[in-house]
Amino acid sequence: MAGNDMNVEAAAMNTIALGELVLTNARIVLANEVFEGSVRVDGGVITDIGAPSRTGIDLEGDYLIPGLVELHTDHLETHYAPRPKVRWNPVAAVQAHDAQIAASGITTVLDAIRTGLDEDTDISAEDMRTLASAIGAGMLAGRLRAEHHIHLRCEVSAPDCLDSFLAIKDNPLVRLASLMDHAPGQRQFASLDAYKVYYQGKTKMSDAELDAFTQRRNAQSQLFAGKHRRAIAEMCHDNGIVLASHDDATRDHVEEAVALGIHVAEFPTTIEAAKASRQAGMAILMGGPNVVRGGSHSGNVSARALAEADLLDILSSDYIPFSMLQSAFALVGAVEGISLSKAVQLVTKRPAEAAGFKDRGEIAIGKRADFVHLRLEEGIPIVSTVWRQGRRVI
Repeated sequence: MAGNDMNVEAAAMNTIALGELVLTNARIVLANEVFEGSVRVDGGVITDIGAPSRTGIDLEGDYLIPGLVELHTDHLETHYAPRPKVRWNPVAAVQAHDAQIAASGITTVLDAIRTGLDEDTDISAEDMRTLASAIGAGMLAGRLRAEHHIHLRCEVSAPDCLDSFLAIKDNPLVRLASLMDHAPGQRQFASLDAYKVYYQGKTKMSDAELDAFTQRRNAQSQLFAGKHRRAIAEMCHDNGIVLASHDDATRDHVEEAVALGIHVAEFPTTIEAAKASRQAGMAILMGGPNVVRGGSHSGNVSARALAEADLLDILSSDYIPFSMLQSAFALVGAVEGISLSKAVQLVTKRPAEAAGFKDRGEIAIGKRADFVHLRLEEGIPIVSTVWRQGRRVI
């Protein structure tokens, strides 16, 4: 784990209610079964799971699941930079993002902060450091509903990637780093036609401008990607930062990730890469929007297809916070072999394990009292109440 984040966590604990809490008459989703009964909490920790209690908060037969653990969300930037050249107050941006995260049932979140920027990006390395500081300030002040950490999205083909990483790697909230290359013809954009559609739609470049941009980005990838991957991976191991690969498309990509000591495969783009990741013992992460929409927005492998092949370990909200919870419930009944307990593990226990959180991610005695109270309406999970360490936050 990066740095020493005990001061941040201790400050956050100051806002946590330490009294007793009883939740009863609930359908409690445990790691391997759904149990109808009650949960007792003391000091923010689960102390008992048993038959329905005569006292406590009556959940009226609704579901009680663990608080969600989110490893990769790009959503914070949309609050800070909602329009080109518009910058919102960073404290206000973090508060708005946090409220939406918590209302989506997420009690632990790794906010994505970019290190390494494309020349077409309307955001700077200084903006990223500003957001990281605002997250830390919110945690220290105890005013955030969810527990926030930082995920560094390292664009290894960008010239400034290593310098940006060095400027933020010692932040005590940094928990995970992903190594990515979005240059044309690489990984997510192995199809140059798909790259053209995406970037021209995003930037309105002419064909000539896009051709010049493509040549520059490919040259940067050739020059920087390899050495940045190796340098950042080494520093992550030294700092206890969990490493993830990103958009692996081939077995060679996965073998490169294994050589770098990577344990999480984010968004593999092909069945081939997902199978190789599983064989290598890596946890496979896919996006909730991919499940909800029925496929990838960039034409890559469907998350549902990976679930059907038993090649899916973790779901992330990616760019829509509520998609994490929605996608987990969407898989139940739609994919053979995915029970409610297994689906919930994809957004709780499995991501917690991948990020090294041993105290949360399941409803079990001795674990943190992070809960989501919800019911289903027309197949959509409707969140009623959220608790973090026994304190109601929604």
